[in-house]
Amino acid sequence: MSKFGFISIVGKTNVGKSTLLNKILERKLAITSRKPQTTRNRILGAWNHEDIQAIFLDTPGVHTGHKKALNKYMNQVAMHALKNVDLILFIVDRDRWGEEEERIIKQLNGSKIPVILVINKIDRIKNKEDLLPTIEKLKAKFDFEEIIPISALKNKNAPKELYEVINNYLPHGQPHYEEDFVTDLSKEFFISEIIREKAINRLGDELPYSISIIIDALKEDKKLLSISATIYVDSKSHKPILLGKKGDMMKSIGTAARKEIQFEYDKKVFLELWVKVKKKWTDDVNWISQLGYDLKKYEN
Repeated sequence: MSKFGFISIVGKTNVGKSTLLNKILERKLAITSRKPQTTRNRILGAWNHEDIQAIFLDTPGVHTGHKKALNKYMNQVAMHALKNVDLILFIVDRDRWGEEEERIIKQLNGSKIPVILVINKIDRIKNKEDLLPTIEKLKAKFDFEEIIPISALKNKNAPKELYEVINNYLPHGQPHYEEDFVTDLSKEFFISEIIREKAINRLGDELPYSISIIIDALKEDKKLLSISATIYVDSKSHKPILLGKKGDMMKSIGTAARKEIQFEYDKKVFLELWVKVKKKWTDDVNWISQLGYDLKKYEN
């Protein structure tokens, strides 16, 4: 019998949720970075394996201490993903359990959705004998169905053991999507995310959080994809940093983004980038809505 279900991937920022999704799908769908709060939206990815169709929902990392409208939206999206799904993969970074994990557990209490605890980044544990005490300590936090140690980056136990888990916990049901369906993301969104990834991986610790991308124009024919996009920052002082000396930073971002977009769509790409200032946009509800971050959708 066929199996079908929705699976949420949740956890605090920078624990490897997007890396894991990309590994499972065997393609890049979510952008990744070493910097926290890279994922801002719910990213849907479909996985078809034999008689299973699993719809994964990658989510923004749960984080505390930020009160801006964008941060509020990201936390709402993450918490909303703990409801109305068939399975939850709760990702933690080894034994680094803190306030964010406690917040997630609080939301999970009383839920009937099975929760699998995934201990990620075990390749960074120098003494493997420390893993068993870590598992025992985490068992006491919640009644997890299973606890699975993995390295999403190094592919240790992932996604092999997760396939078995999915098979065990997804309900019987017919696929809801065609076999070749991958995601509901628009081309404009995917391209804007590629540009944002190339920017945040080249900038300092603070500037990445003030960046947003808008695709102003996108034209496509059989051989060429022409894109015009604007990178917005929330302060005048950030603009020269993003531009770089003699435009070197923008050139580097544009070149890297163009190469990846060209690889993804297998055609020549013309990419034109602009930089503009939108003061304090991360706390501007109206502007955030224009960017596609719907605060009302995830309020409850």
